[in-house]
Amino acid sequence: MNLAFNTLSSRRIEALNVEQLLGAVFDDGQAARACLTCSFQAEDIIVLDFLRKRLPHIPVLFLETGYHFAATYEFRDRLAAEWHLNLINVLPEKTVVQQEAERGRLYQSDPTACCQLRKVAPLLKALEPFEIWFTGLRREQSPTRANLKKAEHHRLPSGKTLLKVSPLADWTWAQVWEYTGGHGLAYLPLYDAGYPSIGCEPCTALPADPDNARSGRWGGRKLECGIHTFSEGAE
Repeated sequence: MNLAFNTLSSRRIEALNVEQLLGAVFDDGQAARACLTCSFQAEDIIVLDFLRKRLPHIPVLFLETGYHFAATYEFRDRLAAEWHLNLINVLPEKTVVQQEAERGRLYQSDPTACCQLRKVAPLLKALEPFEIWFTGLRREQSPTRANLKKAEHHRLPSGKTLLKVSPLADWTWAQVWEYTGGHGLAYLPLYDAGYPSIGCEPCTALPADPDNARSGRWGGRKLECGIHTFSEGAE
């Protein structure tokens, strides 16, 4: 990062709004080496809406597990076409058919292993060319994200360090929908069916705990797939 951004205290960074944060991050001239991981949930669409004004062709990384809802694929393809996205479908080493032939329905017997094979490992490779990683994470989404910072340096298992930026970290669910409606953004129709957090179809259900949006994921057996917990913080 440039000197100006590096000298900002964590407290100062947390006080920045989305536009101010993006301005501080991009002042270093590394915009060409930024990406966004996007599951096409509402938060991701908002971050993408902000980013595409500065970087119309920012790489949008979609973890193509092969298990997403049909509605998710339809929404992804429609938005990619309408917004002319630089969409990168990040693929696991094996197809669903190959994996299930070898290990059965791993999402039932060992969902953590399934996420590792179909999400975490592919993302590790996909992030290597980049210096800045944008996400749509929010603290309010889950107890596991309560201490999320707007900007964190993370070290990948390869040893590479990159800046992970979550511009909506302090946003509430109400703010997400206020922005979505106020800016006329499209959203996944699954929200209208009552799903506040949407991932792979076999591992997504209506929330068991109304106060925890992610309680409907993985049958309540866990709250994270691992893509936001595999890397370690780096000062």
